Amino acid sequence: MTPAMNSAAPRPSVLFVCVHNAGRSQMGAAFLTHLAGDRVEVRSAGSAPADTVNPAVVEAMAEVGIDVSAETPKVLTVEAVQSSDVVITMGCGDTCPVFPGKRYLDWRLEDPAGQGVDAVRPIREEIERRVRGLLGELGLGLGLELGPGLGTPAASA
Repeated sequence: MTPAMNSAAPRPSVLFVCVHNAGRSQMGAAFLTHLAGDRVEVRSAGSAPADTVNPAVVEAMAEVGIDVSAETPKVLTVEAVQSSDVVITMGCGDTCPVFPGKRYLDWRLEDPAGQGVDAVRPIREEIERRVRGLLGELGLGLGLELGPGLGTPAASA
């Protein structure tokens, strides 16, 4: 446990939501899990989940040392939203239930569906930048640290 973490403090939970849970939300969850480890409970889901994670997303994440090939899209449930402290929507529109006391962030990002890895890379980089900023907002102090194979710190995040 790092000195920045208070052992009595509850572990925050974050839910990433997009339509198919095959691209943006998978990348967000993977970056947060990779960077925060067990300091944050991470979930992802989709309002209309696909059968598999987008292959271009799998390839783009592998380029930065994160393997999402075994992940499967999951359906968004009311329980997932209720049990999360922060809900990050990524283009799911009004399908995400809203509950009092939750923090909602809407990250407007291009949808990687049907695009190749060259188009997914900038989306991946923007998600990584935003996840690093989120880490700082959660008080985990990890926002500017680099993991193996990851991009450069986003000082303006």
